[in-house]
Amino acid sequence: MTQALDAILEIFTWVGFGAAFALGIVSVIVWASDGSWLRAEAYLDEDGHTLRWLDSEGDVNSADVADQDRHRVGADHTAQIWYRHGWRDRMRFTRRPPVLRLLVGLTIGGAALGLAATVASVVAYFVRG
Repeated sequence: MTQALDAILEIFTWVGFGAAFALGIVSVIVWASDGSWLRAEAYLDEDGHTLRWLDSEGDVNSADVADQDRHRVGADHTAQIWYRHGWRDRMRFTRRPPVLRLLVGLTIGGAALGLAATVASVVAYFVRG
């Protein structure tokens, strides 16, 4: 029984730390390839479907608002957006891509699994004597 427990804890340790390492590398790649996004205040156009904003160079940009994102536009017809620096007409409502939050969460979860399995392995070692 103790050998089976040791084997299971060893597997969880390697899987947890291995997943954390691999997902950490993927997270850094996604973060680095995302580029620079700057904050701006966008105004809803008269048609009710287009947001317009001024970028850092003073150019006017525009992008259509999807129906599922209409709630992000306030009652005063403005919204805080993030636009891609150096690109035209690219915007989103979050600073970082949503997949990055998922990847970081999975990285932390993998590290927690590896750490918990390591602690459990050490405790089991000392309990056996």
